[in-house]
Amino acid sequence: MRVLRTPQDRFAGLPGLAYDPRYANVGGLWMSYVETGPADGEPVLLLHGEPSWSFLYRTVMPVLAGAGFRAIAPDLIGFGRSDKPAGIGDHSYARHVEWVRAFAFDQLNLRGLTLVGQDWGGLIGLRLVAEHPDRFARVVAANTGLPTGDQQMPDVWLRFREVVRTAPELSISRLVQSGCQKKLTKGVLAAYDAPFPDESFLAGPRAMPGLVPTTPSDPAAAANRAAWKRLATWDKPFLVAFSDRDPITGGMAPILKSTIPGAAGLEHPVIAGAGHFLQEDEGERLGQVIAGFLRAHPVPG
Repeated sequence: MRVLRTPQDRFAGLPGLAYDPRYANVGGLWMSYVETGPADGEPVLLLHGEPSWSFLYRTVMPVLAGAGFRAIAPDLIGFGRSDKPAGIGDHSYARHVEWVRAFAFDQLNLRGLTLVGQDWGGLIGLRLVAEHPDRFARVVAANTGLPTGDQQMPDVWLRFREVVRTAPELSISRLVQSGCQKKLTKGVLAAYDAPFPDESFLAGPRAMPGLVPTTPSDPAAAANRAAWKRLATWDKPFLVAFSDRDPITGGMAPILKSTIPGAAGLEHPVIAGAGHFLQEDEGERLGQVIAGFLRAHPVPG
């Protein structure tokens, strides 16, 4: 496996980068992460998706830290400051689940954990919740899902997958902007392009749409069906915090609410005026929602 690492000077001078990167070894690859808040605070694992990185959570993290929680935001392998396997075939759903598992459990040994998963952050994180329920105390699902290939994906997502597959040049910042309601500044757009100096670094973003199960025979379909069966018995607090302007994942909100026992009886907020990347559009508001949820549902003992 040929592995690339983005030069650190690509990240110099970007707006809102308030935390120095840390690194953990996951299967011989370096996964970058940032964290803030008290070291002994309850851990909150903030997982981003395609094609962003931990920069996405820069306005969420200080809200959680201010409420006394330990906010931890890794960069998925192939994204952000993390190592980037150069071949599209180096990426698989199973590998990404394992890389995050190794990071959270083998390296950081997180317990009493709250997952916040958006986009692929939920596809990966919900698998970990289902497969390692003893590690998790709560879940916040934000504009995400857990597809099994048994239902048709939205047309807007199929068009997105085709663009990522066929575009001669892939603009990461343009993809992020298309999923936001507000106009991003030049500095913020530059931050989303920063991890990818040229096409050779883009295997992760190129690969991820093709890894979403879209047929019942997809390599990840069986594991995701098994995860749904386990999640259907999950009775710990499960918050569905979706935005109101995301055509990609919006249909998943009622399914999560009705399927997962831990979601019953909770008041599930709708983040108004936000698109798919609700952290960009309403990051501080999302942070307040998460912090309020954690305070309202303390970990027993």
